[in-house]
Amino acid sequence: MSRPSPPEPVRNSLIDDAKARLKKYDVGTKYSHLSSNKYSILLPLLAKEGKLHLLFTLRSEKLRRSPGEVCFPGGKCEPTDVDDVATALREAQEEVGLHPQQKNTFITPVVGFIDHNFQAQPNPDEVKKVFLVPLEYFLHPRAYHQNHVTESGHHFIIHCFEYTNPEDGVTYHIKGLTAKFALFVALIILGKKPTFEVEFNLNDLTSSSEESFLKLHKHATSKL
Repeated sequence: MSRPSPPEPVRNSLIDDAKARLKKYDVGTKYSHLSSNKYSILLPLLAKEGKLHLLFTLRSEKLRRSPGEVCFPGGKCEPTDVDDVATALREAQEEVGLHPQQKNTFITPVVGFIDHNFQAQPNPDEVKKVFLVPLEYFLHPRAYHQNHVTESGHHFIIHCFEYTNPEDGVTYHIKGLTAKFALFVALIILGKKPTFEVEFNLNDLTSSSEESFLKLHKHATSKL
């Protein structure tokens, strides 16, 4: 039996507080010049049962790239997309049926606040399932492990979260960049210390996060 939804003022307060925190870390188009081969993802947030949740998709087994993996809605920028937000919106609509009017704000990197009553309509060619995870889970997980990897002189922490959805009992594995983005958004919005080691300086999230993501970019381009 589902819990009753919190009153509108409570939802609005959660969202307003999250927006205020996210705006402090908005870098706009500062790094948009780094690559002409662009991809954009949407991190959909919604308020449910008095807490913020992130919406994830489980990729279809039919896909050639990363089949069966957990990710956020997103994909490659098309010539008709005017910016990263347009790419994220288009991909979210194609994958889970999220229409532009069902969001109310977006902040770079592309974080969207969607209606708490949103009912996903997964495209079976791309998405197998859609599920929610409480944002706080990415700071205080029940099942988690990490791997340390050093490549080309760069040290990386690979975060791996295991989340069992109480609605269907299915356990999902959230890892790689998807986990990194979820963790980073949780650090910004909730402002709490996680129960595990992270690559970010919690006293200077702005500089340390930019350094971390630039390091990932340099590592990726060095392999091209």
